[in-house]
Amino acid sequence: MKKVISTEHAPAAIGPYAQAVAANGMVYTSGQLPIDPATGAFPEGIAAQTRQSLTNVKAILAEASVGMDRVVKTTVFLSDMNNFAAMNEVYAEFFSEGGYPARSAVEVARLPKDALVEIEVVAVL
Repeated sequence: MKKVISTEHAPAAIGPYAQAVAANGMVYTSGQLPIDPATGAFPEGIAAQTRQSLTNVKAILAEASVGMDRVVKTTVFLSDMNNFAAMNEVYAEFFSEGGYPARSAVEVARLPKDALVEIEVVAVL
C-alpha cells in the first residue's frame, strides 16, 4: 500500500506527480528543485540552491515523520559538474559523518526552470 506525502513547507508538485510516496517502509521523494516555497523563487548560486533543495527534502521527510538521518540514497542532478565541490560542501551540512547515505551525482543537459541542482532521496520510515 502506498501513501502520498505532501506538505506546504516545500514547493507543490508542478505536474502529475507527488512530492513523495511512502511504500513498504520506505519514502521516495520526487526531485526537489531549489524553489523557496514562500516566494516561488530560486536563490542565487549553487550553494544557496543546494541548501534550498535539501531544505525542501527535509520538509517533505518531516511530513512523513522521518529525519535526514534515515536517508539511505540520494541522487543529485547538476547542470554543471564544475559546481560539484560547492554542492558537496553544503550537502555535507545535512548529513552526519559516518551516516552518509549512498549517492549518485550526475551532470544533466538541463534542469526544469534552469535550476543549477535538483535532489531526490530515498529514506527508511
